[in-house]
Amino acid sequence: MSPGDVKGGWAIIPTPAKDDASDWRATKTVDLDETARMVNGLIDAGIDGILSMGTLGEAATMTHDEKLDFMKALVDAAAARVPVFVGTTCINTRDTVALTRQALDIGADGTMLGLPMWCAPSVDVAVQFYKDVAEAVPEMNIAIYANPEAFKFDFPRPFWARVAEIRQVVTAKYIGIGNLLGDLAAIRGRIKLLPIDFDYYGAARMDDSVDAFWSSGAVCHPLVTTTLRDLVAAARVSGDWSAARAFMAKLGPTAAPLFPNGSFKEFSTYNIALEKERMNAAGWIKAGPVRPPYHLCPEPFLEGARKSGTMWADLGRALEAEK
Repeated sequence: MSPGDVKGGWAIIPTPAKDDASDWRATKTVDLDETARMVNGLIDAGIDGILSMGTLGEAATMTHDEKLDFMKALVDAAAARVPVFVGTTCINTRDTVALTRQALDIGADGTMLGLPMWCAPSVDVAVQFYKDVAEAVPEMNIAIYANPEAFKFDFPRPFWARVAEIRQVVTAKYIGIGNLLGDLAAIRGRIKLLPIDFDYYGAARMDDSVDAFWSSGAVCHPLVTTTLRDLVAAARVSGDWSAARAFMAKLGPTAAPLFPNGSFKEFSTYNIALEKERMNAAGWIKAGPVRPPYHLCPEPFLEGARKSGTMWADLGRALEAEK
C-alpha cells in the first residue's frame, strides 16, 4: 500500500468477548461469531478500512492463540473487501516480528504497531524498533499507533521525520491536532496521518492532505462515521463547509461524557472499559466484557461512557430516519 491508498473512515474495533472474559481463568474468550458479524456490518455500511488489536482491542490481554484466532476471523470476514490492520505489538522486538509474520501469513494487510510497553523509549529506540520490524517483515504495511499515554512516548517531530523514511510505514493512528501541521511538514507526504473522528473536521480544514480518519464510534453506529466522511468530502469539492460544520455541532457533544473530568489522561487509565461500555450501550455490536486486569472501572465513569454511546447511536438512528 501507499499513503494515497488510505482514505475515508477507518473503524477501530474491539475484540468481542464472551460473557466469562473478565474471569482470568477463562480461555478462548474471543466471540468469533460476533467478530464476523461486526466486520460484515461495517463493510456493508461503507467503512473504508479496519484497525484492530490496539488498546481498546485488548491486544495486551489476549493470549497468543486468541490473537491468532481473532486475526483469522477478521481476515476471513473481510474477504479482501477493505484493508485489515491487526495489532502485533509485543513486549520486545523479537516477539513482535514473530507475531507480525504470523499476521502476514494469515492474510492481514498491515499491522497497527505501537511501541513495546516497558521502558520509556528514546527517539533512537523508537525509530529503530520500526526499522527492525519493517526489515524483518518487508511485505507488511505498518500503521504507527501513536498513543503517548499507552507507550510513554510523545512522538516528537524528529521521530516523524525519521520514520517517514521507512517505506512500509504508510499511515498512523494519530491523537490530537495541536502539532498536526508541523508533523505533516516533517513526514513530507510519506505517511497518512489519521486523526480521530472528533478532530477530523478541524484537521481537514487545516490541510487538504488529511482525507482519512479513525473512528471507534463506527461500531456504535457506522452511519455517523460515513456521514462525517461524506460531508467533509463534499465540502472539499464545493468549498461550502456549512453542512459539515453543522454535523460536527451534533457529533461533538457525544465525546464529552466519554472523558472523565474532561481528561484524556484519566480516560486512558480506563480506556478499555470505557470504550467497551460505550459500544455495548450503543447496541450496534456486543463488545462484551473486559479482559483482566483492566475490567475494573469507577461506576460514574462507566455511566458517562454509556451516555456517550447512547448519544452516538441516537445520532445514527436520526440519520437513518432522514434517508
